Amino acid sequence: MTGSSIPPGQSPPAPPAPAVLLDGPWSHRDVAANGARFHIAELGDGPLVLLLHGFPQFWWTWRHQLVALADAGFRAVAMDLRGVGGSDRTPRGYDPANLALDVTGVIRSLGEPDAALVGHDLGGYLAWTAAAMRPKLVRRLAVESMPHPRRWRSAMLRDVKQTRAGSHIWGFQRPWIPERQLTADDGALVAELIQEWSGPRPPEDETLETYRRAMCIPSAAHCAVEPYRWMVRSLARPDGIQFNRRMKRPVRVPTLHLHGSLDPVMRTRSAAGSGEYVEAPYRWRLFDGLGHFPHEEDPVAFSSELINWLRDPEPDR
Repeated sequence: MTGSSIPPGQSPPAPPAPAVLLDGPWSHRDVAANGARFHIAELGDGPLVLLLHGFPQFWWTWRHQLVALADAGFRAVAMDLRGVGGSDRTPRGYDPANLALDVTGVIRSLGEPDAALVGHDLGGYLAWTAAAMRPKLVRRLAVESMPHPRRWRSAMLRDVKQTRAGSHIWGFQRPWIPERQLTADDGALVAELIQEWSGPRPPEDETLETYRRAMCIPSAAHCAVEPYRWMVRSLARPDGIQFNRRMKRPVRVPTLHLHGSLDPVMRTRSAAGSGEYVEAPYRWRLFDGLGHFPHEEDPVAFSSELINWLRDPEPDR
């Protein structure tokens, strides 16, 4: 019998669920980073672009951009965040500092010196964090539908309209109830949230079914809401205050900030102005008529904007 690297008393990590191993021109594999296993989908060769999904989605939300980026000459990789999709569902480690180390660890595990990070929603929050914490590993930063963490904190605490817009985050603070709601009726709430948060072009029913199945993977719903629990519960705790101070560190890489004008979750007013935390070329792009998911609502326009910026040797402020 061959030796095992699994600690005594622990079960081996479960393989990715079939619900997230969706076919396409990309390939699937796992990489180890920061003490966990992460599922990735990758396509193309060239400079690395690492795509980070948000809630309530998983890597598949970037299916259009994987193809577009690969066709444009990039190595496009979409990862499942810790606890989501095909990645390990660990009992702890869902604070943004650790999740950002997951991201930078994946960059290293892919054998690359750095990456352009593209993050949506929670993935955008982590992209901001990684760029501030590990600047040598982040070549460029593109954030969609998420302000800088310090601006997010301020908006959630001081802007009544933003507090209402992010009411789901406050609802996540209840124990176990959100998990049950997200998985009830085969994940029906997931489809409802995506439809409500989208602009006039919501995803098709088949796409919504895919997200519903992924959320119903055992423990996925719990892991999906854990980062939001930390973000709220730590507001007055020493670890949260320390994180907020660390985020004073300016981002010093070219940054593209993308936002939908009809985003009902993250108000434009909350996101705009994040450039004050960037000491590098910063470009703000507002997509008229789109909601919280511009990369899915209008993938052609979004991909074009992203690729043109990635190719620009001197992105202007």
